[in-house]
Amino acid sequence: MDWLAHLLTDVSSVPHIILVYSLVITVGALLGRIRLFGVSLGVTFVLFAALAAGHFGFTVNPSVLYFLRDFGLTIFVYFIGLQVGPSFFSSFKSGGMTLNLLTVLQVFLGVAVTIALYFLFKDVVSLPQMLGVHYGAVTNTPGLGTTQETLELFQYKGENIAVPYACAYPLGVIGTIASAILIRVIFRIKLAEEDKAWDAEERAHHQEPVFFHVEVSNRALEGRTIEEVRNFITRGFIASRILSGNTITSPNGATVLHMHDCLRIVSLPEVKEAIVAFFGQERTDIDLAEEQSPLVVRTLMVTRESVNGMRLEDLFLNRIDGVNITRVFRAGMTLFPSAKLHLQVGDQVYCVGPETAVARMEAKLGNQVKKLDHPNIITIFIGLLLGVVAGSIPFAVPGLPIPLKLGLAGGPLIVAILLGRFGPTMKLVTFTTPSANMMMRETGICLFLASVGLAAGDGFVAAMTDGNGPLYMALGVLITVVPLLVVGVIARKVLHINYHSIVGLMAGATTDPPALAYAGTLSERNSSAVAYSTVYPLAMFLRIMMGQLILVILWPFL
Repeated sequence: MDWLAHLLTDVSSVPHIILVYSLVITVGALLGRIRLFGVSLGVTFVLFAALAAGHFGFTVNPSVLYFLRDFGLTIFVYFIGLQVGPSFFSSFKSGGMTLNLLTVLQVFLGVAVTIALYFLFKDVVSLPQMLGVHYGAVTNTPGLGTTQETLELFQYKGENIAVPYACAYPLGVIGTIASAILIRVIFRIKLAEEDKAWDAEERAHHQEPVFFHVEVSNRALEGRTIEEVRNFITRGFIASRILSGNTITSPNGATVLHMHDCLRIVSLPEVKEAIVAFFGQERTDIDLAEEQSPLVVRTLMVTRESVNGMRLEDLFLNRIDGVNITRVFRAGMTLFPSAKLHLQVGDQVYCVGPETAVARMEAKLGNQVKKLDHPNIITIFIGLLLGVVAGSIPFAVPGLPIPLKLGLAGGPLIVAILLGRFGPTMKLVTFTTPSANMMMRETGICLFLASVGLAAGDGFVAAMTDGNGPLYMALGVLITVVPLLVVGVIARKVLHINYHSIVGLMAGATTDPPALAYAGTLSERNSSAVAYSTVYPLAMFLRIMMGQLILVILWPFL
């Protein structure tokens, strides 16, 4: 049985390391599926499984542990960035700006409460310990990782900050949900009425392309081409079908208009009225899409790398026998197909035209879905390389004792967001399937949580039984609840934001998936998820940077 003893005790052997991580992650993932009052911790329970394993003597070589901790964190935040990159910048438009400003307020309120509590309890809780409580209270694991990196630069030798993090984390999840319930009680909110209000708001502000029919009754358009009309009206629109006489065809820019021609138009809703007025009148009694015609409709997926980053105008649609792209679907968004829109691998384009011409368009775009099952490894590792470099660059700030760095969380996150948004314009294929992205994120966060728990296992039980564990939990509740309630009251009473959006804001600002899962039980609408995804990227970035900034500013005064 020597082989078994060697496998269980040799902390530097590869089989032992794989055994410990596999055991911890398996147990944590299984227990994380348990739901209490409709809420589960998911893979976050890996942290508590690792704490238990560390307490009972399971450990690995410290060098390997720290490598897997940082590598897992880097993978996790990088694939988050790739996922949110396409929609990150658009999230600041319209109502997204308000939600993001509220997120900034919530983050800074949380920091203010943390610093205030530190000065009140500094005789029993150190600043690093308070930051561990802070990140447990706001359920932000990447921020914990960045703070640990900074503490290593300061050669910190005190209690592992993963211990207060683990003490505060469970009540951080519960506190977020409890705050959402309290806001609902305070303002006597009825969920059905919030659903109706959300639907009305969506109809009022929905900016997805719309289709309608117009008849050419403006005599000034007789003999004009569609391209001339488009240039004159200076409003973007697509003419996907035209009925001239008894024949329906797919027009292009050179198609000549005649009186009483009927066209099926696709545009943004805000310009519909002007387009109808210019052509003459709207026709609501016909639908050229349902009339018999030689045209077909296909949704094609961009899978050819040669098309990645290409603008729609570069497809030369007018030369492909009148094929029209009327919508582009990307990352859950519906985009108007303007001539300057850059296509990305993974985009779905809605095409209308003659069958043979659409088939040629299909060959040009690729439309081979199975090709997307193979992620572009080159782009992934180029991004990781650039992210590590960006995270390592020191930024000297006057008055601060050491330079700031984005670190292994901030650097890869920012680079991934930029690649997700602008990579295709540089001919970099950044698309990964949702399942592949999820798998990489889950793998990364599991490695990180397992490493953090194994390193802190010795101190966790001692903190809960003989140390500051109960105090960490109490302080964490204040850090969680106070900012959430302040922002929730402002959002509802002052800004009159829909309750479902407020719950999504709370979950996103605390980067708290279990709270989002709770929000999903309140309505069949996706309103909470929209708010969550709107504020999540900015919240993640701010959370990652705050711990480092607090340490750098306050450390000289300790």
